[in-house]
Amino acid sequence: MDFDFSADQVQLRDAVRRWVDKGYDFERRKGIVAAGGFDRRAYAELAELGLCGLYVADEHGGLGMGPVEAMVAMEELGRGIVLEPLAHTLVSSGVLGACANQHLQADWLPRLACGEALVVLAHQERGLRYRLGATQTHATQEGDGWTVSGTKSVVPAGDVADGWLVPAQTDQGVALFLVAHAATGVERNGYLTQDGSRAAELRFSQTPAQLVTRDGQTALELAVDIGIAASSAYAIGVMDQTVTVTADYLNTRKQFGVPIASFQALRHRMADMKMQLELARSMSYYASLKLNAPTGERRQALARAKVQLGQSLRFVGQQAVQLHGGIGVTDEYIVSHYFKTLTQLEMTWGDTLHHLGEVSARMQESAGVFA
Repeated sequence: MDFDFSADQVQLRDAVRRWVDKGYDFERRKGIVAAGGFDRRAYAELAELGLCGLYVADEHGGLGMGPVEAMVAMEELGRGIVLEPLAHTLVSSGVLGACANQHLQADWLPRLACGEALVVLAHQERGLRYRLGATQTHATQEGDGWTVSGTKSVVPAGDVADGWLVPAQTDQGVALFLVAHAATGVERNGYLTQDGSRAAELRFSQTPAQLVTRDGQTALELAVDIGIAASSAYAIGVMDQTVTVTADYLNTRKQFGVPIASFQALRHRMADMKMQLELARSMSYYASLKLNAPTGERRQALARAKVQLGQSLRFVGQQAVQLHGGIGVTDEYIVSHYFKTLTQLEMTWGDTLHHLGEVSARMQESAGVFA
């Protein structure tokens, strides 16, 4: 199988990398964290690069690209631990493009593509862990419209987003709705998360909503799988930089008059970190390539990828801190921010243990070495 990127994909990667290197350095990131964890100007710059329109069709002003291009872009954003939630833009544009009616697409997709609007998925609730479709939020039909009531937790950029994709229970099962920021009956409580990004608790009280699809379970599964693929690619970028910075530190730090990179035990640790990075990279490719597969195959593949990513994220982050010593946990040094980002990514879209259960549940009788 040919894993070489096309000329267009290489150009996209280089453009995003240049922006990260020149426009989103560590100092700017620290300033964004201090200002609340989200910068609308930085998000607009992502839109100018075309990243917000990667999954938006040409007729709605997007680039009409696919999962591989999204993977290329997200990996480069991971190198700069960019805080703005582009993954959720990919999720919302992908779900609206696949599930919404033409009127809803025409209303929202052009604004998503140009960065005018940010729509994020608001699906997590307290006590429900990562179970998709298990929701205590309910929706009521009133004439031709709908209202939703309930609470959603840890919604990325939830208090500054322009809209939310909200799964809610109806008389016929779980459906997916789009709620605009200006809708009445919304209470927002924003805060910083561990990695410095912004999230919010949202409470809806008979809030007007637009129906995206009555088959909310299928749409929600697609949304989470797009999110897993995007965050996996992002994580590769974070881990790649973590390994690079750690290797540079070992080559610089001296003990007994020689660089500590010459110590065999530390070289073995670096080799293990590199191995975990490459294992994760292969599964990130696998996840992106399986996004367009049939639902059952896609769900199984994304769960497998998340298991390996979770193991690699934890290992690389912890080893980086150990190899740096005390400086590795200081806020002034970038490795501590890599570590916090990797820790949070491991629990995003379902933690490793949850997805190990998903892989197990989808095994067939033929699974094993003789399959």
